[in-house]
Amino acid sequence: MRNSKKFEKTRGLLQLVGLFLLFLSASFAINAQQTTGMPCSTSATTTIDGKYVPSPPPAFGGVINLNAASSKACWPAKIVPPKGAPNVLLIMTDDQGYGVSGTFGGVIPTPTMDRIAKMGLRYTQFHSTALCSPTRAALITGRNHHPVGFGVIGEMSTGYPGYDSIIGPESATIAEILKENGYATSWFGKEHNTPTYQYSAAGPFDQWPSGMGFEYFYGFMGGETDQWTPYLFRNTEQVFPWIGKPGYNLTTDLADDAIKHLQELNASAPDKPFFLYYVPGGTHSPHQPTQEWIDKFKGKFDMGWNELREQIFANQKRLGVIPANTQLTPWPDVLPKWDSLPAENKKLFAREAKVFAAYAAYTDYEIGRVVQAVDDMGKLDNTLIIYISGDNGTSAEGTLVGTPNQMTAYNGILDIPIADQMKAYNVWGSDLTYPHMSVAWSWAFDTPFKWTKQVASHFGGTRQGMVIAWPNRIKDAGGIRTQFHHIIDIVPTILEAAGVQAPAMVNGIAQKPIEGISMEYTFDKANANTPSTRTTQYFEMLGNRAIYHEGWIAATTPPAPPWALGTIKLPDVVDGYKWELYNIADDFSEYNDLAAKYPDKLRDLQQLFLVEAEKYNVLPLDNSVLPRLITPRPSATAGRNVFTYTGEISGLPVSDAPSILNKSYAITADVEIPQGGAEGMLVTLGGRFGGYGLYVLKGVPVFTYNLVDMARFR
Repeated sequence: MRNSKKFEKTRGLLQLVGLFLLFLSASFAINAQQTTGMPCSTSATTTIDGKYVPSPPPAFGGVINLNAASSKACWPAKIVPPKGAPNVLLIMTDDQGYGVSGTFGGVIPTPTMDRIAKMGLRYTQFHSTALCSPTRAALITGRNHHPVGFGVIGEMSTGYPGYDSIIGPESATIAEILKENGYATSWFGKEHNTPTYQYSAAGPFDQWPSGMGFEYFYGFMGGETDQWTPYLFRNTEQVFPWIGKPGYNLTTDLADDAIKHLQELNASAPDKPFFLYYVPGGTHSPHQPTQEWIDKFKGKFDMGWNELREQIFANQKRLGVIPANTQLTPWPDVLPKWDSLPAENKKLFAREAKVFAAYAAYTDYEIGRVVQAVDDMGKLDNTLIIYISGDNGTSAEGTLVGTPNQMTAYNGILDIPIADQMKAYNVWGSDLTYPHMSVAWSWAFDTPFKWTKQVASHFGGTRQGMVIAWPNRIKDAGGIRTQFHHIIDIVPTILEAAGVQAPAMVNGIAQKPIEGISMEYTFDKANANTPSTRTTQYFEMLGNRAIYHEGWIAATTPPAPPWALGTIKLPDVVDGYKWELYNIADDFSEYNDLAAKYPDKLRDLQQLFLVEAEKYNVLPLDNSVLPRLITPRPSATAGRNVFTYTGEISGLPVSDAPSILNKSYAITADVEIPQGGAEGMLVTLGGRFGGYGLYVLKGVPVFTYNLVDMARFR
């Protein structure tokens, strides 16, 4: 009887539980039906407002009852950008001034850039920051380079907010924004926006491409790399694709990988728009094109740099990419005129330019393969293509005479005898050299302007040729636009084209305002001559600075040339620089200095610069070069003087490796030699162009120190 009563009591409890579950399932069903509105198809899509990303998960749109048979499943809708949003192909080459590309009057053919210009627009007043990673940080964030920590390259970073090389989570990149709005995002080529002390396998990876919204990365992390044996990564893993591939060159490999990635995206999700950021190493040193491309430029630069300038200047006027009244700025006294040179010098210098030109043309060709892949997929009409020629002016880091090994210049060796350089003449550009050209060529390739890369005060350092095409939207094919714009204006242009707003919050972090201004208003032919919406822009790099405002620009006179690479003492008082003044509305090339004529105007602009400098983290001004290179930074080696490694390790970055510079050191290796002997490397840093190695050769331990390929000590 007790068991029977217990059973009755249990059955009663079960009935109550059952009623409760039925009530609960009904409640679930009612709630689900009341909060739905989301389609339940497996192919359903939705567009978010994008103010807060990632978007909060939607309420369940189906019905949940006690049994699956009486319930209704519902998949969350896939997030997609607004209807008609274009694919985006953002391209930028390296170290190319305004006069490099044939598209902007140069003598180097750039048919891919020509193709985009013919179906879109050429921009004749578009600007960079004057240096590599600062321009790139501004390009992907839409903010000035100081507010995102890149007042200078990461290798020279210091512990001030404008110079610490840290892109914080409050400055989300264009890739992060587009990814959260339904785009597939990828990055190919040069990175140079990760702090140098975070290159290792230990990370952190939040400022690697994968941590900045790029779902796929294939490229190199620093400012440059050997094109034959690159320091290369796929996502966060070092890879070695050149092994077993004679003739390998990174310039072709990048295009191959980008095309493969596009094809895989198209096969997997043909309707998903892509954002592809394509930034090859060309034409940053080392200048290393294939021999096939070098052969195409035989004899093309025998006329010399002065005649080259005249040819570029004439081409620019013919194409309409400079106004008819533009004056060619004077040739600087510090650079020799071509006719004054000995025959051997001319021979060497012509070879330097020939290899540089081959590299530029080769880079444009491989970019063309990527563009053609988009066309072959039938996606060209609805792809916004932005192609920027250079992240700054042409580089003057090759010294006055050029060098077969750029590492010499980086180490203060600025005058390698011509006779010594001629030993590398026949292999210049091959894997046996790491070359750069004479400053005089760099100055000529920045025609019609003064100065070069690094000089933010003048357009020789900051004026870039740029073309934009989007056949579905831009109908003024072949048009020219003269509005004044800056690298930070690319992000808001992409966002407006995609119909995506700049988010107020990303991953729970409130965002700094995007400081760029959309250029989409220039796409319409009716606005071809409308005034620029950008009325003010500051420039600063290594103490050289300028301020543009409503057609006028005030600029400091560089107290030392960039090709001195910090070996000349600079003024201790940074705010004591001489200033120049130009009315660029009438003086495109900054030819006529009006500082003496309009002192009040100059004073007003100087004050405006200080306002902008305070606003954008430019302070403190710092014109040092070499001291910043050796500034202590966060590092895994800080405070350590003993390093122990076991097993096979590759790719340890310089920042995390033991530094042997200017100090005594000892290297001890415990090795097991098998019967019959062994040979091989035990530890090495660097390579053919500088570094050291401890290895076993014919049973004998050998240590070699390579002094930038000029001397070896064994």
